[in-house]
Amino acid sequence: MGLDPDDPRPPYQQVANALRASILTKTFGPGDKLPSGPELAERYGVARMTIQQAIRLLREEGLVVSRQGSGVYVRERTHRPVDLRSHLERAFEQPNVSVDFAGFSGETLHGALTEPLDKIRDGRLRPESVTIRLLVPDPRQPWTLPVRVDDLADSPPFRARATRIMHRHTLGIVDMVTELVDLGLLADGGAQIRSCPVVPMFKLYLINDAEVFFGYYPVQEHKITLDGEPTAMWDLMGKDAILFQHSAESDDESMASQYVKQSRMWFDSVWNTVARDLDL
Repeated sequence: MGLDPDDPRPPYQQVANALRASILTKTFGPGDKLPSGPELAERYGVARMTIQQAIRLLREEGLVVSRQGSGVYVRERTHRPVDLRSHLERAFEQPNVSVDFAGFSGETLHGALTEPLDKIRDGRLRPESVTIRLLVPDPRQPWTLPVRVDDLADSPPFRARATRIMHRHTLGIVDMVTELVDLGLLADGGAQIRSCPVVPMFKLYLINDAEVFFGYYPVQEHKITLDGEPTAMWDLMGKDAILFQHSAESDDESMASQYVKQSRMWFDSVWNTVARDLDL
């Protein structure tokens, strides 16, 4: 059960991905004890230090807990939100970084990208290229969601407000990446924004063609001031979206690998057909 020698990811990350998949598919159920460090090292054909690094990643994600003198156990609750920020930072350790996002405003991604991009500026991370694509709803067209609570009608003032938020975060990402290229800190790269004619009911992050993070937007009532009047809106609450992670495996036919492939297919199909460059 050794690792794939053709997989460009570090061995500890491959081990962590394999164990994560076993936990999420309930091969190791809540409360189960994982095999010991020496047993895992023998199973994957790696050093014990590699196993310790993999366990550290799973512990940071809240999937496992270490009990001194006893071992490592799967947490009783393993559905806590995924820490997108730490996964993104690890992705930036690769020479070529790609991030595709589909969602409402890009606010969460903007915040998660700030630290790794700052580390490139400081010389602490040195990828050769960074390519980011952002797919957001077209704010120039009426929306079916979010809508006013009283009559389920589109709200142009709400779209204008959402547009300002969208522009602030998506353009912030474009400006950060462009600056790094202009400074010569990236040999290649860029960030591009396109809009599509529908409002997504979910957010999707595809990182380095190896990891997918997916979460549903819950619809909730949100009272805000529009044109000086308090207005109740059925809004998409991105900050309340719990992300689920899927990582490609050495087995191309595994469920996780197929999920990554299908996410890539879906994103490219929208990006290359109905999406248009967003005029900002």
